[in-house]
Amino acid sequence: MIDFDQLRRWPDVEAPELVAYDATDRLLLDTAREAVVAHPDGVVVIGDRHGALALGASDLVDGAELRVHQDALSGELALAANAEALGVEARWRSLPLEPDLVADARVVLLQLPRGLDALDEIAELVAAHAHPDVVVVAGGRVKHMTIAMNGVLGRHFGDVRAGLARQKSRVLTATSPSPGSGDPAWPQRRRHGDLVVVAHGAAFAGTSIDVGTRALLAALSAEADAPGLAQAAHVVDLGCGTGVLGASFALAHPAARVVATDQSWAAVASARLTAEANGVAGRVEARRDDAGASLPAGSADLVLLNPPFHVGAAVHAGIAHKLFDGAARLLRPGGELWCVWNSHLGYRAALERTVGPTRQAARGPKFTVTVSTRR
Repeated sequence: MIDFDQLRRWPDVEAPELVAYDATDRLLLDTAREAVVAHPDGVVVIGDRHGALALGASDLVDGAELRVHQDALSGELALAANAEALGVEARWRSLPLEPDLVADARVVLLQLPRGLDALDEIAELVAAHAHPDVVVVAGGRVKHMTIAMNGVLGRHFGDVRAGLARQKSRVLTATSPSPGSGDPAWPQRRRHGDLVVVAHGAAFAGTSIDVGTRALLAALSAEADAPGLAQAAHVVDLGCGTGVLGASFALAHPAARVVATDQSWAAVASARLTAEANGVAGRVEARRDDAGASLPAGSADLVLLNPPFHVGAAVHAGIAHKLFDGAARLLRPGGELWCVWNSHLGYRAALERTVGPTRQAARGPKFTVTVSTRR
């Protein structure tokens, strides 16, 4: 029996108000117990945040190997760290959100994503490739669930039933998959002027360009001839999302090479496709990484950053500060960090302290763009 209270979020952001598991993990395992025990070789875990679902399911499958998809790299690392710390002899394979993940699966344990597009892509994949008798047990916190989730599952499964709430969590059970007869709906693409954006369901902002990114693009365009931009040969799009910043910079600066890095599988897969769609794949590498940790220190002339201001469902600055630290490590002395952030967050002091002298390049009603020079 896994002692959930011993689970940690590390190396994800840790804070007293951030938890490594919640009541949904327990409810999912309790609800799916009979099906998991009956089909130990066909269990798939999707959306496990820090290992609670995978390690809990490992107790039920008698040594069988689980297939696991966690969008965040920090989730994969936390699962491994928790298994080692607890001495759990679990077996699992971490796989991308692709057909091999769910091929012939009999039971899918799913922590419901907050976005309907992300849920739609998962449900479409499972319905198309899992066993015809697959059971999908999908759970979430009631405050984050909507009736629209039932509708999304209902597009891909003939039967969707809601269970009773327990400790402010609820489970939806979906059976009778209905594989589509046409091409998969995901990933999707959309043209914005000269730029094509390609996105998987869980990618932030989808095929749109969020307001913060637009503000940073406008500031970059206004100072395109400045030496820090015009002469940048090695660029990092840190926390790249769908790769809009990296692809746009590569298009505007034909001599630059860009590494677009994000810890999200959906983001990196989207960024790779965005680069291909815009003809810059030869100069833009999309890499799944944790705050650029795999890149050499001092290797970047320029870092582009639109940091998130939340951790999961919680508003928290922890990831932004982690990315500031990452940018400072990556930049060579004299290199520049171009960063956009919600003006009310007041990040300038942190940027001065972590990276170096910081100036304001642009400011609007909601967003501020700053340029920090690595000291």
